[in-house]
Amino acid sequence: MTQTDEFGEDLADFVRRVAELKTARSVSGRDLPTVLDAAIFELDHVADQLWPRYERLTTAGPPRAGASAEHQEQHLLRTVFQRLPLPVALIDKETVVRRLNGAATAFTGARAGYATGRPLTGLLAHADRAAFRSQAAAVARGEGDRSLTVHLQQQPSVPVRATLAAVRPSGEPRTTVLVVLQPGGPSGPAVPADPPAGPVPDLAETTRHAAVMDLLDAMTTALLTTDRQGVPEAAARVLHGRFADWVIVDAGTDGLSRRAVLAPPDGNTVALEAQDPTDCPLVVETARTGSPALQIRPPDPDAFGRTAADGGGPVGAPVLVQADVTSLLCVPLTDGDVVRGVLTLFRCGPRLAFSMAEAQVVDMMSRHLALVMRPHA
Repeated sequence: MTQTDEFGEDLADFVRRVAELKTARSVSGRDLPTVLDAAIFELDHVADQLWPRYERLTTAGPPRAGASAEHQEQHLLRTVFQRLPLPVALIDKETVVRRLNGAATAFTGARAGYATGRPLTGLLAHADRAAFRSQAAAVARGEGDRSLTVHLQQQPSVPVRATLAAVRPSGEPRTTVLVVLQPGGPSGPAVPADPPAGPVPDLAETTRHAAVMDLLDAMTTALLTTDRQGVPEAAARVLHGRFADWVIVDAGTDGLSRRAVLAPPDGNTVALEAQDPTDCPLVVETARTGSPALQIRPPDPDAFGRTAADGGGPVGAPVLVQADVTSLLCVPLTDGDVVRGVLTLFRCGPRLAFSMAEAQVVDMMSRHLALVMRPHA
């Protein structure tokens, strides 16, 4: 890795840390000294480390002719990667997506910009995730290429052959895993004896797309026909039942308060209405970072806190256990750098888990919701 690449990586890390500090504006007064100390530390890092390195790089002279040729080769390889007709992804040893080409975007239904930085296992059926993570880690350790059959969460009945190979792109500090996805089992995709003249439409995918469009239409109608104070409740009613079993909305920029709770017919809404949002670690973390969270079979039963003493149900029971939550979405309502609230969705029991494509839709609706909740001047 060249000095310029190292400087660029450190600068990108600094920009990410500054973005996290910006989201800390809404912390309580007692936590502000800690945030201020972190900001001063970052400023010292710029003055003592980044700026001297920048001066050394600018005085080192123009790049060598070989560097220009290397840059052109990298540009060519990126173009080939993006235009490759096979679905291809670059991931790290933790299966976090580094890059996704156009064919992979169409194949998985996840936008490249949304999938980048998130685990590729989020696109797979729950039963395949542990095996895929294990194989990816083995490939990244240099134990040889691997291949296994997995299933996408959007099409669990269709087997997908995933081939994993270790690559070391120029400028990357660690080994990267190249993943090629191909529909079909170990012997490859099944080819009919008499192939049709044109592509056969996917009925399940078309149905899902129509359902999403109906949901977006209903949400847009609710946001345009409801006053600002009633927006959280109106949005919750749109999502309840058809999209999620539980819908919880916490709003407020200075301090979150519970604005809406909608539950299944047998759900205890009183228990969650009486709960303080600050007692929900997942809500607090989402509001602090401004990043959405998608969890399948949540590993921490206390992630959404416990029922309140005046909730009318068993006192101190984990909310996720009591509601039999099998998947959840926790999305910040962001308006620029301001988090105006947090939207939490639960799916329970045997219901199909949230997919990354559905998380994208909720992320988009949450931004529209935050804009409508913006206080008037």
